[in-house]
Amino acid sequence: MSTKVQAPLLEARMDHVERLIEAFGARPSWSVVSKLDALLDLEQIDDPRIVPFLVQVLADQRELTEVRIHVLKQLRDGRLQPAQRQSVAQAILRIVSDRSSPELRLQAILVLAEFTDIDGMLATLGGLALGTGEPIDVRYSAFTSLQRAGPSAECVALLRQLSADDVFGRSARTVLSSWHIE
Repeated sequence: MSTKVQAPLLEARMDHVERLIEAFGARPSWSVVSKLDALLDLEQIDDPRIVPFLVQVLADQRELTEVRIHVLKQLRDGRLQPAQRQSVAQAILRIVSDRSSPELRLQAILVLAEFTDIDGMLATLGGLALGTGEPIDVRYSAFTSLQRAGPSAECVALLRQLSADDVFGRSARTVLSSWHIE
């Protein structure tokens, strides 16, 4: 069969979601606006293939930072199935460990506040907040994510450690007090 015949047959078998995903991937030179527009179209559809695709876009270091930040926010605000939360959190952790894009990293730290119920997230945020070698905006973002996590035993322990910190000590004590812990 010739490729001219195969292409229409293949396209006929592709549904709307597949076409949108394929179009996004087929045009790496699209502008930020075009890519965001394509993502907005995808985000309007309730389909189990959307989240894995967004995770793939997020993980793609060749992708524009603005696009990856948009995807981060969509994953934070999206309706994730319980089974998807772990893979999304792991993808976000990879962004946090990658220091090549400070703006993306900062946004990822803020988004982690939505995933503090997953093992290891509070410890990661605590390590960042306590990390005196980290930039102050990274430490602050991690601190605010801990604050948003609420008074779990692990979070209280981390804030108690932070209460001795020169930068965040007073704020940590205030949060603990507002939680009626100290």
